[in-house]
Amino acid sequence: MRELKQYTAELIGTFALVFCGTGAIVINEVTGGTVSHLGIAATFGAIVTAVIYSIGEQSGAHINPAVTIAFYLSGRLKLKKVLPYITFQVTGALLASLLVWYLFPQNELLGTTLPAFEVKQTFILEVLLTFILMFVIIQVSTGSKEQGLLAGIAIGLVVFLEAAFAGPITGASMNPARSIGPAIVSGHMEHLWVYIAAPVLGAGLSIAVWKFLKPHNDKA
Repeated sequence: MRELKQYTAELIGTFALVFCGTGAIVINEVTGGTVSHLGIAATFGAIVTAVIYSIGEQSGAHINPAVTIAFYLSGRLKLKKVLPYITFQVTGALLASLLVWYLFPQNELLGTTLPAFEVKQTFILEVLLTFILMFVIIQVSTGSKEQGLLAGIAIGLVVFLEAAFAGPITGASMNPARSIGPAIVSGHMEHLWVYIAAPVLGAGLSIAVWKFLKPHNDKA
């Protein structure tokens, strides 16, 4: 029962992230830019912070398959929880995108992340963005949990910062679930692989660097 509660918390948290974030994108489009690019970035940052404060104690508020995989690679999460976490995260994202589609059926993309220019450029940027995000997460988290005053503020600010400057180029996904939901519901899956592979690679590289930098590795 305890694990089911954790998985359900991940579903709710990812639902909230995708609904608010992609909802802001869609509303900005249908209202002629009233939300603004910075408003969208702030929405993503704020909802991530809110979710960390609300479910951090229950599930750790991963709300991101790349983060879940990275916590496993760090040794902070058991392997048996990885697939259920990811399954519930993706389910939450799909439910959120279905609701956005129901509310705004005239919108074509529903907040789908697509490269603005070259796919290679987007892939590299998404790797770097997720690397930075995961590095902050692993440094401020407790075990496999993103929780506490410092974690919520730090992680939310990183999401806002990266969405603010990289959003116009890549969509600043940093999260396979965030991209899978709207891509499947809208039918625009042509570049989905980029937004799955790049965040997982970036998060994994971040854990490798974190392990190298850990104090017990320093023999000087």
